[in-house]
Amino acid sequence: MSEDIEVVVGRIGKPHGIRGEVTLDVRTDEPDRRFAPGTTLRAQAPAGADRRPTALTVARARWHQSTLLVTFEELGDRNAAEAARGTVLHATLAHDEVPDDPDEYYDHQLVGLAVVDVDNTPLGTVKALVHGSAQDLLTVRTTDGRDALVPFVSALVPEVDLGAGRVVVADRPGLVSPFPDERSADGVTEDEA
Repeated sequence: MSEDIEVVVGRIGKPHGIRGEVTLDVRTDEPDRRFAPGTTLRAQAPAGADRRPTALTVARARWHQSTLLVTFEELGDRNAAEAARGTVLHATLAHDEVPDDPDEYYDHQLVGLAVVDVDNTPLGTVKALVHGSAQDLLTVRTTDGRDALVPFVSALVPEVDLGAGRVVVADRPGLVSPFPDERSADGVTEDEA
């Protein structure tokens, strides 16, 4: 039986107003789901901070332009909100929970999946997911022990099959497979072998 997974969903920013509302640095693709009223999140204060609540319960969340503003039951005024600044918020996901969007995946769902090319030739396994500002990258540990970064876009990753435990990558030289003229570990190119 798999255990539940804890993920970072946000970090408390500066206070907004005088009633304990705070800005939130959102770190989830599902903010409306993670910050729904009544949701309790584990709160991790920054290193060296005074004692703070270890859990915070969402009382209200609303968008103000492109900023998420959240009121937590435990933060009743501006002073409490200021004291919570920098607190990292964690949500617990059931091991079998999936995102609302069928084309999105949680990191833990992808890590460990087999990576194959479009002809089903093994290329390696998914080692990690790197979140970038423009796009996410799959870190693939290749069958020869290298790490390759693959942009997680449909043109290069046309299929993710969680049931079969695999990710299909439209591989090309230099993406996951090395260029034919790259030297092997013993210094001999494929052309010289």
